[in-house]
Amino acid sequence: MLLSGGLDSATVLAIARHQGFIPCTISFRYGQRHQRELDAARRIADAAGVRDQVVLDIDLRAFGGSALTSDLPVPKGRGTDEMSVGIPSTYVPARNTIFLSLALAWAEVLDSTDIFAGMNAIDYSGYPDCRPEYIAAFERMANLATKAGVEGTRPLKIHTPLIAWSKAEIIRRGLSLGVDYGLTHSCYDPDLTTGAACGECDSCQLRLKGFAENGISDPVPYRVRSPRG
Repeated sequence: MLLSGGLDSATVLAIARHQGFIPCTISFRYGQRHQRELDAARRIADAAGVRDQVVLDIDLRAFGGSALTSDLPVPKGRGTDEMSVGIPSTYVPARNTIFLSLALAWAEVLDSTDIFAGMNAIDYSGYPDCRPEYIAAFERMANLATKAGVEGTRPLKIHTPLIAWSKAEIIRRGLSLGVDYGLTHSCYDPDLTTGAACGECDSCQLRLKGFAENGISDPVPYRVRSPRG
């Protein structure tokens, strides 16, 4: 499964384990400015008892084109109405296609037929590679591109259990499964010294809104803690 270290992927890991899967996690050091998420991914996987953890290095800063992989500013202070219009500068070109392709390669080696990922089409800030039609298309491609898929013996399934859930619903489900959200990291532009979340980027805003809608406080530290409507 893809494990970024964020709230969504931590919840998906708990769901996969609850369903009886034995997860192997794959994370990526891709030149993102929020590399603290990799420390979070390790903490989450360790807490869940994941034995096989892989971190791959891919330098997407060589391409840039995103506020996460270049010196472009991270959008901050946007309300949910603003987030629902257009594709933001934090979109990393083809990122999920790259990540899923590498996860697919490892799945073939592991003789696994299941890939889990935390894509979400509700609170997703306009990313085109988080939509259900994209996931369905990738799954079709995966079954055309793999030995097991071509032979028809072990068709591969891409699991995105959060695809149609709001952030509040994701948090609620995670809490019911015992997810420790204090281990996670979601901020696009954390404090480089303390690691505190900025509280103002789209990811922080959506996360804070989800906790607020559940009537509880987010356990991670913030510089600013004020979800916008």
